[in-house]
Amino acid sequence: MNSNQSHKNNYDPHAEYSGKFILRRNDFNREKSLSRRFWILRRIDFALIAVSIVLAFDGWISALWIIPFVAIFITLMALHQRVLDAIKRLERSLKFYQRGIERLEDRWSGKGSKGEKYLDNKHSFAEDLDLFGEGSLFELISSARTKTGEDCLAGWLLEPAEIPEIRARQEAIEELRLRTDLREDLFTLGEEVESGVRTDILTNWAGSEPIFTSIVMPVSAAIIGALTLAAVVLWFGFGYRMAALAALIVELIFYAVYRARVAKVISSVEQPGRELELLAKILGRIEREQFSSEKLRSLRQTLETGNAPPSVQIARLARLIQILDSIRNQFFAPIAFVLAIVPQLAFGIDRWRQKSGAGIPQWIDAIGEIEALCSLAGYAYEHPQDKFPEIVEIGPCFEGEQIGHPLIQESKCIRNDVRLGKEPQMLIISGSNMSGKSTLMRTVGVNVVLALAGAPVKARQLRLSPLAIGSSMHILDSIQAGASRFYAEISRLRQILDLTNGRLPCSSCWMRF
Repeated sequence: MNSNQSHKNNYDPHAEYSGKFILRRNDFNREKSLSRRFWILRRIDFALIAVSIVLAFDGWISALWIIPFVAIFITLMALHQRVLDAIKRLERSLKFYQRGIERLEDRWSGKGSKGEKYLDNKHSFAEDLDLFGEGSLFELISSARTKTGEDCLAGWLLEPAEIPEIRARQEAIEELRLRTDLREDLFTLGEEVESGVRTDILTNWAGSEPIFTSIVMPVSAAIIGALTLAAVVLWFGFGYRMAALAALIVELIFYAVYRARVAKVISSVEQPGRELELLAKILGRIEREQFSSEKLRSLRQTLETGNAPPSVQIARLARLIQILDSIRNQFFAPIAFVLAIVPQLAFGIDRWRQKSGAGIPQWIDAIGEIEALCSLAGYAYEHPQDKFPEIVEIGPCFEGEQIGHPLIQESKCIRNDVRLGKEPQMLIISGSNMSGKSTLMRTVGVNVVLALAGAPVKARQLRLSPLAIGSSMHILDSIQAGASRFYAEISRLRQILDLTNGRLPCSSCWMRF
């Protein structure tokens, strides 16, 4: 995609963000008011349940009177949970637009994900070009909510892509540029990325050995639970205490036999379950989207596995886990014990892992790429004047007009024309301290990083071939490694010289003495 094909800036990002922020804030206030009403109704109904139990034990009313109050309580709890979930989503929507406004107003530094875990001082340019850390390129761009999304975006910034992949990303980013609602939904569907999907936990859990291999246990649990419930009803309704006692003893024996295996399933699914719940929401949102670019359609097709969409498959597991969480409530725990619900849930969870767990790594990889593309699309949307570079196959080539540094606010950014290739092959930059020498070199380097990741660049026009980047501007002593600054400089120089012998031309080697 060349500069003539780039998006026409006929929109105002700040106005759209501000308008939607106001709308989401009004929705948030309305849901908060509704939540307070549900809180009051639940407390009233719980008091009625308690009074009904006392009266039933004293013989004033039938125990059957408890049932409608319990049904009302369950209904109120479900409805209230929906309202609470809506409040959480709206809180994250407000954060999404607030952060967007902060980026547009150059107040974003220190408020996003910094990506410091990806910073490696041995990398040939990451530290010098401020790719990671506070006020970094990664913090400016990233809106990923999962670890795999952050990993993917960081990898794209650290390693240049092949020309076909760069062009495919450009096309996908251009398609996603105006889909603010999609980016908002992906942002709001999960918690902060530190507690989002972690690939290692999910893949390890998905690949573990099955625990239940036959249906004997769940069938037994269902039968024993039904009989115990009937015995308890006979006890409360007709006074047959011995029948209830016998049924409870049988159920205790059943729990003793299967306790270890049930506990193993339940304990092993707790963390992956939270991860998968976020994964299902993101997948469900992506599945509803129709794409036209080749890369997005390819990623979308990777999600079409099995007899049901991944979000539906994961939602089945999420429902089992939600039920498991609900019955841990002190009010429902005795009921769950009588009905032997936990063993049946454990069997359902283990069976799900056996049937659907193999698709998890593939789903995660697709989500990571889509989140990385959405991050770059958000950057493109917020910088409508930035252009997609023209990628040429014959090099070395770097021809830039009015290039600026993306981390410097527009009012303070000084743009320059820079040309490197077969003629000239080297630029020597001189000048006094604080005259902008290193800023110019970083400007060229960071725009090359953006270009080779598939993103727009801060330039009126940029034409370049794939390049290897090397930089030596921020070399320090390392006491732990026993390396002086001189030795560190020599090591970096050796690294840059090695780049010149690599597959890509290295026309951006910078050193400062």
